[in-house]
Amino acid sequence: MSDDGSRAISVIGFIGSVFSPWYAWSGRKRPANHVCINVATYGPGGRFTMTDRGESALRQSRDCLTVGPSSMRWQGDRLVIDVNEIGAPPMVSRVRGRITVTPTALTQVELPLTPDGSHIWRPFGPTADIEVDLETRGWQWRGHGYFDANFGTRALEQDFSFWTWGRYPARGGSTCFYDAMRLDGTGLATAVHFDADGGAQVIDAAPKARMRRSLWAVARETRADPGYQPRQIKPMLDAPFYCRSAVRTCLDGEETVGVHEALDLRRFRAALLKPILAVRVPRRAQWQFED
Repeated sequence: MSDDGSRAISVIGFIGSVFSPWYAWSGRKRPANHVCINVATYGPGGRFTMTDRGESALRQSRDCLTVGPSSMRWQGDRLVIDVNEIGAPPMVSRVRGRITVTPTALTQVELPLTPDGSHIWRPFGPTADIEVDLETRGWQWRGHGYFDANFGTRALEQDFSFWTWGRYPARGGSTCFYDAMRLDGTGLATAVHFDADGGAQVIDAAPKARMRRSLWAVARETRADPGYQPRQIKPMLDAPFYCRSAVRTCLDGEETVGVHEALDLRRFRAALLKPILAVRVPRRAQWQFED
């Protein structure tokens, strides 16, 4: 998010693109044949890009992930992301430039989201500075951000019915909440505070507080001090099964604005949703590097 709160960006690298209808239709047997670097910008002139690419577009090394024309690479103490993608309909245009994410520290935290470890959350850099330099007027800014990852050996909808996640700047670092309902009826409720040096401490979570549903009527809730009503202050991504937004809440008496996500996997399982997603997530199976 930009320092003034007017703009934001998210970049997700997928090997096995979990929200791609093409990956689902393939039976999810070849993750490397469904790869993507998804870029979404929020604010004036915002764009959404998510192209499902084939195995020929994937290159990996210890420090670099390349998917077709875009890449992420560690360069010293920072993650440098070069993007060159095409926006999805109806805002079809190029999104090109560089995003640099510099964590204040890297953590050693790993959180299993299921008892057997089929899904794992890895918050590498929960507190970070970000610099955005895209080839579009107004899309050169600095702000705060985070860098994390999720790993899984099963489809999300095989294990979960619903979850919410939030990351909020707090007390010199960041506080993250992970709340989920599994298909077997068990739940996950985790709150972790990260300091600027990468230290992590499991904390008592503030009470859950319901929020207004998204435009697609996805249920939403986050954590807040008793009596405080959190609210969306900036819409980001709104889909029939998923909502991302900037949310203001209050934690231990400190008002803060962070990124909140709600994911309804009961809706995502619906067969009719896949053709709708295919319009926003084109498939480009062939890619050839110039070298």
